Amino acid sequence: MRWNYLIAGATAAIVGSTSGHATTYMTPAQARVAMFPSAASFIDRNVVLTPQQRSVVQKIAGIPVRAPKIMAWEAVDAAGKRLGWVIVDRVLGKHEFVTFALALDAGGAIKGIEVLDYRETYGDQIRNLKWRAQFTGKRHGATLQLDKDIKNISGATLSCRHVTDGVKRLLATYDAVLSDHG
Repeated sequence: MRWNYLIAGATAAIVGSTSGHATTYMTPAQARVAMFPSAASFIDRNVVLTPQQRSVVQKIAGIPVRAPKIMAWEAVDAAGKRLGWVIVDRVLGKHEFVTFALALDAGGAIKGIEVLDYRETYGDQIRNLKWRAQFTGKRHGATLQLDKDIKNISGATLSCRHVTDGVKRLLATYDAVLSDHG
Protein backbone atom coordinates (compact mmCIF):
# COMPACT_ATOMS: atom_id res chain seq x y z
CA MET A 1 0.00 0.00 0.00
CA ARG A 2 2.79 2.46 0.90
CA TRP A 3 4.50 1.72 -2.42
CA ASN A 4 1.46 2.98 -4.30
CA TYR A 5 1.71 6.35 -2.52
CA LEU A 6 5.47 6.55 -3.12
CA ILE A 7 5.09 5.73 -6.80
CA ALA A 8 2.22 8.19 -7.22
CA GLY A 9 4.21 10.90 -5.43
CA ALA A 10 7.34 10.24 -7.49
CA THR A 11 5.32 10.27 -10.71
CA ALA A 12 3.70 13.59 -9.77
CA ALA A 13 7.10 15.07 -8.91
CA ILE A 14 8.57 13.98 -12.24
CA VAL A 15 5.59 15.20 -14.27
CA GLY A 16 5.46 18.47 -12.32
CA SER A 17 9.18 19.13 -12.72
CA THR A 18 9.19 18.76 -16.50
CA SER A 19 6.37 21.21 -17.13
CA GLY A 20 6.64 23.47 -14.10
CA HIS A 21 9.17 25.83 -15.64
CA ALA A 22 7.46 26.56 -18.94
CA THR A 23 5.94 30.01 -18.64
CA THR A 24 3.98 32.02 -21.17
CA TYR A 25 4.17 35.70 -20.31
CA MET A 26 2.21 37.07 -23.25
CA THR A 27 0.92 36.13 -26.68
CA PRO A 28 2.17 37.73 -29.90
CA ALA A 29 -1.09 39.73 -30.06
CA GLN A 30 -0.58 41.04 -26.52
CA ALA A 31 3.06 41.90 -27.31
CA ARG A 32 2.03 43.86 -30.39
CA VAL A 33 -0.39 46.00 -28.37
CA ALA A 34 2.11 46.44 -25.51
CA MET A 35 4.84 47.57 -27.91
CA PHE A 36 2.63 49.80 -30.09
CA PRO A 37 -0.27 50.92 -27.89
CA SER A 38 -1.20 53.72 -30.31
CA ALA A 39 -1.47 51.43 -33.34
CA ALA A 40 -4.88 51.27 -34.96
CA SER A 41 -4.09 47.92 -36.57
CA PHE A 42 -1.42 45.36 -37.29
CA ILE A 43 -1.02 44.15 -40.85
CA ASP A 44 0.17 40.57 -41.21
CA ARG A 45 3.46 40.63 -43.09
CA ASN A 46 4.52 37.02 -42.48
CA VAL A 47 7.00 35.83 -45.06
CA VAL A 48 8.75 32.61 -45.96
CA LEU A 49 12.35 33.37 -46.84
CA THR A 50 13.61 32.00 -50.13
CA PRO A 51 16.90 30.07 -50.06
CA GLN A 52 18.58 33.17 -51.53
CA GLN A 53 17.11 35.45 -48.82
CA ARG A 54 18.17 33.00 -46.12
CA SER A 55 21.69 33.03 -47.52
CA VAL A 56 21.78 36.85 -47.60
CA VAL A 57 20.48 37.17 -44.03
CA GLN A 58 22.95 34.57 -42.78
CA LYS A 59 25.82 36.30 -44.56
CA ILE A 60 25.07 39.81 -43.29
CA ALA A 61 24.14 38.72 -39.73
CA GLY A 62 26.77 36.04 -39.35
CA ILE A 63 24.04 33.99 -37.65
CA PRO A 64 22.44 30.88 -39.19
CA VAL A 65 18.79 31.12 -40.22
CA ARG A 66 17.10 28.13 -38.58
CA ALA A 67 13.57 28.56 -39.86
CA PRO A 68 12.51 30.24 -43.09
CA LYS A 69 9.12 31.47 -41.80
CA ILE A 70 9.17 34.98 -40.34
CA MET A 71 6.20 36.07 -38.23
CA ALA A 72 5.96 39.84 -38.71
CA TRP A 73 3.34 42.54 -38.42
CA GLU A 74 3.41 46.13 -39.55
CA ALA A 75 1.97 48.49 -36.94
CA VAL A 76 -0.04 51.34 -38.50
CA ASP A 77 -1.95 54.30 -37.12
CA ALA A 78 -5.54 55.26 -37.98
CA ALA A 79 -4.35 57.12 -41.11
CA GLY A 80 -2.48 54.04 -42.33
CA LYS A 81 0.96 55.48 -41.54
CA ARG A 82 3.58 52.92 -40.53
CA LEU A 83 4.56 53.14 -36.87
CA GLY A 84 6.94 50.19 -37.01
CA TRP A 85 7.22 46.44 -37.00
CA VAL A 86 6.79 43.55 -34.58
CA ILE A 87 8.68 40.36 -35.39
CA VAL A 88 8.32 37.18 -33.33
CA ASP A 89 11.08 34.60 -33.21
CA ARG A 90 12.35 31.81 -31.06
CA VAL A 91 15.86 30.82 -30.12
CA LEU A 92 17.30 27.99 -28.10
CA GLY A 93 18.05 28.93 -24.49
CA LYS A 94 20.18 26.17 -23.01
CA HIS A 95 17.90 23.22 -23.72
CA GLU A 96 14.51 24.74 -24.54
CA PHE A 97 13.17 27.46 -26.81
CA VAL A 98 12.75 31.09 -25.79
CA THR A 99 10.11 32.95 -27.81
CA PHE A 100 10.48 36.71 -28.01
CA ALA A 101 9.02 39.67 -29.86
CA LEU A 102 11.15 42.45 -31.31
CA ALA A 103 9.61 45.88 -31.96
CA LEU A 104 11.25 48.17 -34.51
CA ASP A 105 10.27 51.78 -35.07
CA ALA A 106 9.41 53.03 -38.56
CA GLY A 107 13.10 53.67 -39.26
CA GLY A 108 14.24 50.19 -38.22
CA ALA A 109 15.66 51.00 -34.76
CA ILE A 110 14.82 48.69 -31.88
CA LYS A 111 11.92 50.03 -29.84
CA GLY A 112 11.76 47.09 -27.43
CA ILE A 113 11.93 43.37 -26.77
CA GLU A 114 9.40 41.23 -24.91
CA VAL A 115 9.97 37.64 -23.81
CA LEU A 116 6.79 35.75 -24.68
CA ASP A 117 7.61 32.19 -23.58
CA TYR A 118 10.44 30.97 -21.39
CA ARG A 119 10.81 27.22 -20.86
CA GLU A 120 14.18 26.86 -19.12
CA THR A 121 14.56 26.05 -15.43
CA TYR A 122 16.74 29.12 -14.87
CA GLY A 123 18.06 32.12 -16.77
CA ASP A 124 14.76 33.97 -17.04
CA GLN A 125 16.58 37.09 -15.87
CA ILE A 126 16.58 38.02 -19.57
CA ARG A 127 13.05 39.27 -18.88
CA ASN A 128 14.59 42.01 -16.73
CA LEU A 129 13.73 45.41 -18.24
CA LYS A 130 17.26 46.72 -17.65
CA TRP A 131 18.80 43.85 -19.66
CA ARG A 132 16.30 44.19 -22.51
CA ALA A 133 16.73 47.99 -22.59
CA GLN A 134 20.35 47.53 -23.79
CA PHE A 135 18.94 46.80 -27.25
CA THR A 136 16.80 49.96 -27.51
CA GLY A 137 17.87 52.23 -30.36
CA LYS A 138 20.19 49.67 -31.98
CA ARG A 139 19.88 49.06 -35.70
CA HIS A 140 21.10 46.67 -38.32
CA GLY A 141 24.88 46.98 -38.38
CA ALA A 142 25.26 47.40 -34.60
CA THR A 143 27.82 45.09 -33.02
CA LEU A 144 25.23 43.23 -30.94
CA GLN A 145 27.70 40.94 -29.26
CA LEU A 146 27.50 39.58 -25.75
CA ASP A 147 30.12 41.12 -23.44
CA LYS A 148 30.81 43.91 -25.97
CA ASP A 149 27.72 46.13 -26.34
CA ILE A 150 25.31 43.72 -24.62
CA LYS A 151 26.04 42.79 -21.00
CA ASN A 152 25.81 39.19 -19.92
CA ILE A 153 23.78 37.93 -16.96
CA SER A 154 25.57 35.34 -14.82
CA GLY A 155 23.51 32.17 -14.82
CA ALA A 156 21.74 33.10 -18.04
CA THR A 157 24.69 33.22 -20.43
CA LEU A 158 23.26 30.95 -23.13
CA SER A 159 19.85 32.66 -23.07
CA CYS A 160 21.58 36.07 -23.28
CA ARG A 161 23.82 34.96 -26.13
CA HIS A 162 21.07 33.29 -28.14
CA VAL A 163 18.55 36.12 -27.75
CA THR A 164 21.27 38.61 -28.73
CA ASP A 165 22.10 36.51 -31.80
CA GLY A 166 18.39 36.22 -32.61
CA VAL A 167 17.95 39.99 -32.45
CA LYS A 168 20.97 40.47 -34.71
CA ARG A 169 19.50 37.98 -37.21
CA LEU A 170 16.09 39.68 -37.11
CA LEU A 171 17.65 43.09 -37.75
CA ALA A 172 19.42 41.61 -40.78
CA THR A 173 16.11 40.04 -41.89
CA TYR A 174 14.35 43.38 -41.54
CA ASP A 175 17.07 45.13 -43.53
CA ALA A 176 17.25 42.52 -46.30
CA VAL A 177 13.59 41.55 -46.63
CA LEU A 178 11.03 43.64 -44.73
CA SER A 179 12.31 47.21 -45.03
CA ASP A 180 11.32 49.44 -47.93
CA HIS A 181 14.74 48.92 -49.52
CA GLY A 182 14.91 45.17 -48.76
